[in-house]
Amino acid sequence: MENFTFRAPTRVIFGKGADDDVGAVLKEYAPKNVLVHFGGGSARRSGLLDKVLGSLDRAGIAHVELGGVEPNPKVGLVREAVALCKKEGVDFILAVGGGSVIDSSKCTAFSTANDCDPWDLMTGKVEPVRTLPVAAVLTIAAAGSEMSDSEVITNPDIPAKRGINKEMSRCVAAFMDPQVTCTVSKFQTGCGIVDIMMHTMERYYTGDPDTELTDRLAEALLLSVKNAGAVAIRDPENYEARATLMWASSLSHNGLTGCGKSPRKFIGHALEHGISAVFDRVSHGAGLAVIYPAWIKYICRYDVRRFCQTAVRVWGVPMDFEHPEKTAFAGIDAMKAYFRSIGMPTTLPELDIRPADYERIADIITNGGRTVFSSYIPIGKKEVLDIFRLAEE
Repeated sequence: MENFTFRAPTRVIFGKGADDDVGAVLKEYAPKNVLVHFGGGSARRSGLLDKVLGSLDRAGIAHVELGGVEPNPKVGLVREAVALCKKEGVDFILAVGGGSVIDSSKCTAFSTANDCDPWDLMTGKVEPVRTLPVAAVLTIAAAGSEMSDSEVITNPDIPAKRGINKEMSRCVAAFMDPQVTCTVSKFQTGCGIVDIMMHTMERYYTGDPDTELTDRLAEALLLSVKNAGAVAIRDPENYEARATLMWASSLSHNGLTGCGKSPRKFIGHALEHGISAVFDRVSHGAGLAVIYPAWIKYICRYDVRRFCQTAVRVWGVPMDFEHPEKTAFAGIDAMKAYFRSIGMPTTLPELDIRPADYERIADIITNGGRTVFSSYIPIGKKEVLDIFRLAEE
């Protein structure tokens, strides 16, 4: 087991009515003015936004609002948010939404506190030394940004999608009521299920020696998500299934399932970020459902035993001891079958991405062929193109 540092400083308020006391909890941080950041009209139509604003009013907390966060959150809106924060003297940000809203809030917090352009932050031109505190009222189980150290922002003008990992970016508090997620569409529920699984799998397939406890925690999370996901798709208002998915979204990305592993590489995410940077219509989870099985198929011969392990323990594939590679590939087939069962695409043509698009996407992922990712083997532009071809069927 590798040395590791594990931090989970986010205060989690979880369960039915978790968002009732947003104002009372935030008052403990003594904010002077809060930016309430949210997405489209759903937060308002559902009544959640008014409930949150009312809670802040009862607590005597001043606030301003800015909506409009889109999936694959855009740097342009972050710039608008930063300008609003400076104008209004905002010193605390409250995200009401899912991963996109939380990531936009985190980037706004960093950029405001460090007085820098958001894209300079995301591209590493500015190293942040401070941030504004961020809290989240979670509305979808997916990205895990409510407890993670990560944020991802898209610049559609380039196009490019960049992520950074900073301990300072962890939310100080997360309000998580699974009931809120019962109205999430089946498609977005499916996208969330895939994203949760991938945050764990990206930490599981690293080429490290076995870490028995961490591996078993990861496998338990994957099994729980697989089972709860099937129930949530079939019965969207099943509270226990929704609660399992919401808590799993946090545990999958707060670092727990990577303890004792080498630093995370997240190759599947890097490949998908290139796809959704070019094609903004592609939801992150849907892109992962397509690209991750293809990546496993490409790489599994370098760690057949480990891929057999998840095929058997997670996907229920019988072990073929004479031909273990058949077990590994059967696990890939079982994964794809599960993704299809929850309404996810599993091929690039289903995303309306054609071979003529591959070169452009691969150039963005690899910075014109200059970037090579460390994995079981180096992953450069040629390997990216090979993986795309495996994702065609």
